[in-house]
Amino acid sequence: MSLIENLTPEQEALIPVYRERWRAIALSTERIDREKAAKAVKAGYIAIRKQEPEIIFCDSPYAGLRIIIQKQLKPRLNTELFNQLLYEFANEVREQLAYQLQSQVTSQILTVVPPDLNILEDILRVELKIQLQQETNLRSPWFKAQLYSSACSWLDFYISVLNCSYNQIKWQALQLLVNYCSWILPYEKICIVCDRPLHLRFDNENRLHAEGESAIEFTDGYSLYSYHGVNLPEKYGKVHPQQWQANWFLTEHNAELRRVLIQGIGYARICQELQAIELDNWQEYTLLKINADVDEEPIYLLKMTCPSTGFIHALRVPPNMNSAREAICWVNWGVDSEEFGVQT
Repeated sequence: MSLIENLTPEQEALIPVYRERWRAIALSTERIDREKAAKAVKAGYIAIRKQEPEIIFCDSPYAGLRIIIQKQLKPRLNTELFNQLLYEFANEVREQLAYQLQSQVTSQILTVVPPDLNILEDILRVELKIQLQQETNLRSPWFKAQLYSSACSWLDFYISVLNCSYNQIKWQALQLLVNYCSWILPYEKICIVCDRPLHLRFDNENRLHAEGESAIEFTDGYSLYSYHGVNLPEKYGKVHPQQWQANWFLTEHNAELRRVLIQGIGYARICQELQAIELDNWQEYTLLKINADVDEEPIYLLKMTCPSTGFIHALRVPPNMNSAREAICWVNWGVDSEEFGVQT
């Protein structure tokens, strides 16, 4: 069997068609059809030679993880589904194409699903730990149909456009799972099927983003707040950036969230509302003093402007700092700024 090494212009023109087809499936916010979802799960189990499971539907990934913990379910089958329906199957199909051609196609299709959706699982684990007062130890328990749509897009292209040979049972099962399910939690005798979100909101760079409302919202109220791809706690996310308060910046310990607050509120408004005055400058660094009566001791900030992105960062420093350069040295554990190999 000879390898397929090149695309015709007509074939190459079809790449965005397949990318957008599977992107629409991945980002759908329609309620799942439970009958079709159940058939898809059963087809997936049959494809990996497992007995049909009891199917439990839930409204959000958070609700699904709670069910796992309550029922103490183990072991899970997501690895087997991934290996047999995606990894092994995809390798069988890709063996028919030259590596250079694979790279050409996948590089144009891998943008199917915004990467920010990957963070949802980490957030779920943290929230479960806080709310249930226990470690979940649930490392990647999901078979995420949304994320596997990227693989389906190029597999569909290889099979439908390039006429690669394939395992019909596995391909049908994978398509059904991605088309008719959202996230599933597959176990030996039980499979939990999560409904799709009610809303998915993005900025113009395909990063999760919403202002004053959730970026991801499910029917049971579980929501995720995000500002240009940065996960926000509810106390910030539910408030429009125009109503964010400058003094929040002073009590926020997370550096990334401080940067977002500066970006949302605006550096000028923060300085105005907190009565900040510039004491000293050195290169892209500025030493500021806050005159507003917001703490027992004077507040000194080191403002840093990233040369590559233009983002403004600010960090509180001790009130005995006399210059921006001294504050930089303190931030960097006593290393003088002249010794930096690369400024960050």
